[in-house]
Amino acid sequence: MSVLDAKIPEGPIKDKWTNHKNKINLVNPANKRLIDVIVVGTGLAGGSAAASLSEMGYNVKAFCFQDSPRRAHSIAAQGGINAAKNYQNDGDSTYRLFYDTVKGGDYRSREANVYRLAEVSANIIDQCVAQGVPFAREYGGLLDNRSFGGVLVSRTFYAKGQTGQQLLLGAYSAMNRQIGKGKIKMYNRHEMLELVKVDGKARGIIARNLVTGEIERHSAHAVVIASGGYGNVFFLSTNAMGSNVTAAWRVHKKGAYFANPCYTQIHPTCIPRSGDYQSKLTLMSESLRNDGRIWVPKNMEDVQAIRKGTKKPTELTEDERDYYLERRYPAFGNLVPRDVASRAAKERCDAGYGVNETGEAVYLDFSAAIMRYGKEKATVEGEYDASEARIRELGEGVIEAKYGNLFQMYQKITDDNPYKTPMRIYPAVHYTMGGVWVDYNLMTTVPGCYAAGEANFSDHGANRLGASALMQGLADGYFVLPYTIGDYLSDDIRTGEIPTNTPEFEAAEKEVKDRLESFINNKGTKSVDHFHRRLGKVMWDKVGMSRNETGLKEAIAEIQQIREEFYKDVFVPGGMDELNPELEKACRVADFIELGELFAVDALHRTESCGGHFREESAEEDGPQKGEAKRDDKNFAYVAAWEWTGNPSEAKLHKEELTFNDIELKQRSYK
Repeated sequence: MSVLDAKIPEGPIKDKWTNHKNKINLVNPANKRLIDVIVVGTGLAGGSAAASLSEMGYNVKAFCFQDSPRRAHSIAAQGGINAAKNYQNDGDSTYRLFYDTVKGGDYRSREANVYRLAEVSANIIDQCVAQGVPFAREYGGLLDNRSFGGVLVSRTFYAKGQTGQQLLLGAYSAMNRQIGKGKIKMYNRHEMLELVKVDGKARGIIARNLVTGEIERHSAHAVVIASGGYGNVFFLSTNAMGSNVTAAWRVHKKGAYFANPCYTQIHPTCIPRSGDYQSKLTLMSESLRNDGRIWVPKNMEDVQAIRKGTKKPTELTEDERDYYLERRYPAFGNLVPRDVASRAAKERCDAGYGVNETGEAVYLDFSAAIMRYGKEKATVEGEYDASEARIRELGEGVIEAKYGNLFQMYQKITDDNPYKTPMRIYPAVHYTMGGVWVDYNLMTTVPGCYAAGEANFSDHGANRLGASALMQGLADGYFVLPYTIGDYLSDDIRTGEIPTNTPEFEAAEKEVKDRLESFINNKGTKSVDHFHRRLGKVMWDKVGMSRNETGLKEAIAEIQQIREEFYKDVFVPGGMDELNPELEKACRVADFIELGELFAVDALHRTESCGGHFREESAEEDGPQKGEAKRDDKNFAYVAAWEWTGNPSEAKLHKEELTFNDIELKQRSYK
């Protein structure tokens, strides 16, 4: 074990980033034309990085496995993007955003990175407005804000319930401009399958053309991994079905440490699963918790009647409803952070109060907000004697303007009208705070290999606050990486183009081809999805919302068994040299199985509870915080970064000690 150096600049936290930029090495414009950069992934982090780096003069090769960068999973982010602009004049500031993010992450994030994130957040909004992103606006024309979980201010900028899509279109338009100028070479339908190192440095990738099956070599002076998170290790998640860990896992196996894999976010507002053969889950934006109230029936007989269909939730009076978040966390109510809201929903459902057939659902109810907005609207319209039906009609119109596309999506999936009856929601795997370890410059432990956005671990600690994913992705791509990558590339201005006809590229290509051939030639009897579903069930049951030592040890043994059976008995139809989605899945699931084991190893080693990682053995036993997560700052105030040694269970632990000089380290409370 070693102690990692994050290369955090000296000095006061408010000056670190400014001083660092002032002292960092630069590449002059003429020399940037001599340098190539590969960007893997074209979501918000990858798209903004590719657009920014090419705009600066670097030659960029951008890769995505989708048919267009517009299909990146960032498109699915609905609720908004945080920024400390204090437009609502409610006391927000850079420091408060910094504080909320560190506290929301349960004091397991790196202070310097989080402060930088808060510092550049305001610039992101200006950049996106300049690109034409249609943020919601108030009556007077100023950008509107709403609140999200874990904070006491309104700092979330949004575009209805399609914020991710609109931000991605902004980044994509910036990319397209550079593609048109020839500064970005765009490789759609290409998947990175290996990192190539030359003399210890990242110098390229091996990619597969997913349409023709051709294996290609691509060289560069630096490689940026911006391939998103690994939530699909659970099989069922809110992620797009193609989202995977392969790019990050390949660089991990080439020497990049993987940090805090057990920090995974369970999102509290998802549409409950409907059966054993469902392929993915659908997220309902956290923005709905601004106006929706979460509850379950107080009385078990009402629960039974609702499940049987003999009683409707709208028939229950206020006294018959348990608004459990408002009851348990009066200061924050329905806007507690995601990990807190998720565990509270699980606790109620485990106690038997779940309101659907499987017993895994709670209500998200908009009736109070509809009537409140309706009365306000009626007053504005001068309808002082409006009937209750008219008030409801007006209120539904206001809700539709704010959340209309989300309500429409819910009704299409469930066939329930959420304007008339409460939504049913349940927690589901959503975001991963763990990822490839990076230093302050976003470089991994492989020189020349960077990780940005959800692919790295750096900013969210053990739990991500809502609307911070888009903030981090764009911060890394637009305002961090363009500065820090130059510090490394300044040594490469005389290197020249990196050749691909070298032993290192040949060995990496052979490794990829051998792996693909082994799947094609393996005459097993089970589909790839069979093994992925089995892995997901083990992960959800034993490494999910709550974990304990016995379950984690069982999970590790079961995952090892799944891996052994996978390589013996998986069947991949078709060939290598053609469009073959099953072959793509086989490679991804092989990496998920290894990651799943390391995930459980990391969760087993961390015997504290923090954020999205809840160990049943580490909960507050008495007092006002009874049952809440109990951190162990004495023994676990560090980042756990794992080095690949050939087997996930034998990974070598490296620690980055976390220091808190600007925020007091204390137990979280949202009561």
